[in-house]
Amino acid sequence: MDFAIFVRGVAIGLAIAAPVGPIGVLCIRRTLAEGRLAGFVTGLGAATADTVYGAVAAFGLTAVSAFLVSQQDWLRLIGGAFLLYLGIRTFLTRPMPQTAVRDDKSSRTLAGDYASTFLLTITNPLTIISFAAVFAGLGLGSGYDDLGSALLLVAGVFTGSALWWLLLSGGVSLLRGRITENGLRWVNRVSGVIITVFGVVALASLAG
Repeated sequence: MDFAIFVRGVAIGLAIAAPVGPIGVLCIRRTLAEGRLAGFVTGLGAATADTVYGAVAAFGLTAVSAFLVSQQDWLRLIGGAFLLYLGIRTFLTRPMPQTAVRDDKSSRTLAGDYASTFLLTITNPLTIISFAAVFAGLGLGSGYDDLGSALLLVAGVFTGSALWWLLLSGGVSLLRGRITENGLRWVNRVSGVIITVFGVVALASLAG
């Protein structure tokens, strides 16, 4: 086993997670409105989905990736519709006073935060295409014959993605104390509009 493979996996996880998108907006909004833990768990949902796609690429599961790409219209429909729902819901959400917001959210609510971003990421067919492009760019091929190397790479992908969400939620949480209730209301509105736009774009792409 080559530890350098794990480092490559970390780099891939960071490269896939870092670009700003609807998941990043959700992570920032939930961190500001609900606390650092909510933001981090939101990111972990995306990190888990990234890991699933990383495993598909690392183990050379071409049949799985081909199936996902062939079903991309349905995946975009599901993902786009869910983005619209989240966007509208976020826009209409009334912020809780800072004194009422706690970092120790219930496990049920945290599970919802995790599941929502997992669903959004796993239904994005561009994720598997992004992984394929990054793998090719790094010269990693379509899969590993060595099971241990493949597992190291997948573990690295999860670590890199999770690290990004930890840094993002931790950094954004430093601003929580400076935002008023009215400021949170505008965070919800702006976040809701951005997420809704992503949903509209996803659905509009079906007409192309």
